[in-house]
Amino acid sequence: MNIRFATDPLDKVAADVLVVAVGPTLDGPITALDARFEGGLLAELRARKFKGAEGSLVSFATLGRIPARHLFVVGTGGGTGFDAMRVVAARAGKEARTLGAGTVALSLPGVAPEIAVQLVESAASGNYLYQRYRPEEDRSNPVSEWIALGTAQTLAAVPEATLKAADVRVKWQGWSRDLVNAPAADLYPESLAARARELGALPGVTVEVWDFERCRAEGCVGIIAVGQGSQRPGCLIRVSYRPEGAKDHVAFVGKGVTFDSGGLSLKPSDGMMTMRCDMGGAATVLGATGIVAELGVPVAVDTFVPAVENMTGGLAYKLGDVLRYSNGVTVEIANTDAEGRLVLADALIRACKVQGVSTIVDAATLTGACVVALGDDYTGLFTNDDPLATELLGAATATGEGLWRLPLHAPYNEQLKSEFAQIKNVGSRYGGAITAGLFLKHFVADGMRWAHLDIAGPAFHDKGSVRYPAGATGEMVRSLASFVERRAG
Repeated sequence: MNIRFATDPLDKVAADVLVVAVGPTLDGPITALDARFEGGLLAELRARKFKGAEGSLVSFATLGRIPARHLFVVGTGGGTGFDAMRVVAARAGKEARTLGAGTVALSLPGVAPEIAVQLVESAASGNYLYQRYRPEEDRSNPVSEWIALGTAQTLAAVPEATLKAADVRVKWQGWSRDLVNAPAADLYPESLAARARELGALPGVTVEVWDFERCRAEGCVGIIAVGQGSQRPGCLIRVSYRPEGAKDHVAFVGKGVTFDSGGLSLKPSDGMMTMRCDMGGAATVLGATGIVAELGVPVAVDTFVPAVENMTGGLAYKLGDVLRYSNGVTVEIANTDAEGRLVLADALIRACKVQGVSTIVDAATLTGACVVALGDDYTGLFTNDDPLATELLGAATATGEGLWRLPLHAPYNEQLKSEFAQIKNVGSRYGGAITAGLFLKHFVADGMRWAHLDIAGPAFHDKGSVRYPAGATGEMVRSLASFVERRAG
């Protein structure tokens, strides 16, 4: 990601696209450009009923009136802070890809250098596009140069490490999105393990994969039950990062259901269409681990990914089956479409056994109930550890990603009671995201700091949004990496 700082006046900037943020009052930097358009720019905005709503965008071909070939006017919704500008940057990055722009200049007057870098990072995130199956002639290239326009303050020297970190974060977020966007015919447990092995090229990283038979021998009953209905054998992936002088040790767990048919509790066709995204948790924690390792953050990380396909073959697990986990908990299967928590349980048990781990965070596209509660823009956060919640919320705020805490309400454990086992794998339809978190808590060792992230809403968008094109978003990749970085002190 190539970033250049400049103080050129807006009407002197040479770029494929010039981006100017505008609020509801249609004032600010846009007024300086209006003279070059002989007053026609603001008149056209009013004629188009542009009201500066957050993320709204109007594109103009400048036709030589200014050096920039295209002008993007993007609404701030009246906000003036980082969050508003982050949306502006992401929306502009997304639309710049549609134009095939090579250079994009962002008007960032008065913005501090490191904040400018973060905003360019948001723009680059919006500029992502998955094109593997598009005809060559229909593909577009990403932006090759980002120009941050501002005051003399913005020209202050930016540490090389800051620029490198931004580039690394954008790269691994894109890597994660590629995994989630890949069709299930291309990405299945074995090939997900192959992609995870790519992290082994980073300093201090080792990758271990337990195949299906090893999982059986080690008592990974959730992986075996869910995975046995598929001809694609499941596995357990472990990525370990061991830097010198580690100041802490955390573990990540990510749901790796590479396709979810619902099993014998079969999903309807519409509900199954996007289920390649059900390994979004795996992609999130692997991408975050990649960032941490490539930046050399002095915090040890162990990342566990239980990878399976949930299919309906002759060996598929059945309603009424009872699983006995290696920590002694027995689980009655009341719905085979509540499979993610079953495989996460195996990984959580093993993460708790890693010597030195102080904190575990899991990420999963776990429940539609969380999407009903929070929509597409927010990840649900579940933990009984208030300081850990504060850490994660702070990391998400710093990266501009939506995270909202929901309760782990212990009385709802009543919904998980089973007549034939200690617990069953689903509760009622009410509070489903909460009971899913409570289910997972049965597999976290007493005293272990733990948080569960339900990313079902933001991980994958069926249709494009203001900030992202349709498909994977990579939300929470950067937030989890930031969470680890902050633990380095």
